[in-house]
Amino acid sequence: MRNKRRDGVRIKGLDAVHAIIPYVMPKRTEAEVSSTEKFDITELLKYMKERNEKEDINLKLFHAICTAVGRTIYLRPKLNIFISGKTYYQRKNIILSFVVKRQFEDASEESLMFMDIRPDMNLDSVSKMILGDVSKVRKEKSNDLDKLMETVGKLPRFVLTGVFGVVKVLEYNGIMPRFLSTGDPNYATVLLSNLGSIGAGAPYHHLNNYGTCSLMMTIGTMYKEKVIMKDGSEQERDMVDCTFIIDERIADGFYFAKSLRITKYLLENPEALMQNMTATVPVEL
Repeated sequence: MRNKRRDGVRIKGLDAVHAIIPYVMPKRTEAEVSSTEKFDITELLKYMKERNEKEDINLKLFHAICTAVGRTIYLRPKLNIFISGKTYYQRKNIILSFVVKRQFEDASEESLMFMDIRPDMNLDSVSKMILGDVSKVRKEKSNDLDKLMETVGKLPRFVLTGVFGVVKVLEYNGIMPRFLSTGDPNYATVLLSNLGSIGAGAPYHHLNNYGTCSLMMTIGTMYKEKVIMKDGSEQERDMVDCTFIIDERIADGFYFAKSLRITKYLLENPEALMQNMTATVPVEL
């Protein structure tokens, strides 16, 4: 039964270590590793400012980061592996998810966004998709997942306990109904939290045992920092911190560290963000 998941293809021929790891560490939250990376976005901000003014568009840092992350995952497919029912799967699509505040107020409710990254996409198409979806959610005040959660959340405690007991069995056997997983960030490739938009840093954020999401990313606020350049000069640069949390059972630290070189290159060379998702990046891997 677990060979026929709708969202992933079972990975066979695993080495002995990977075959037993899900039994040694069955929970995603006990296999977390995290790393905070600093990115120089000086050239990226200049690039977006020039294009926004010239072309009357609205490129944002978050759009660029989503594009860079999506491209990195296309080029480093192990980042799109998940473990369910103690079995490894290669996810069929690259799904980015993030939270949108309906209004910039403390008491404002939040909506969950779910974005399917296609191979032919680039910075412009990612930006248009995000802006369109966010505008739609803020206009309509909710989406289908929000409505489902509102309904389920009103059930009595003993009913909810039984419902989620059944859900765990369905997930373990790879037969989760589409209406329960579509649009759920716990079933995304990566869940992004853009805390910089509210002036916060990039803290560690745990993964969840529920669902299949193996990668979490928090994005902090932009700041200035003096940096020693390659020519020995000191310059004040625009920087942003991003913290990545990954299920170490799907890829070792060496693979993950090399993957971040792609993200770094793309954010520091913004013209490359206009290439499609499958285009190679000139970094040593």
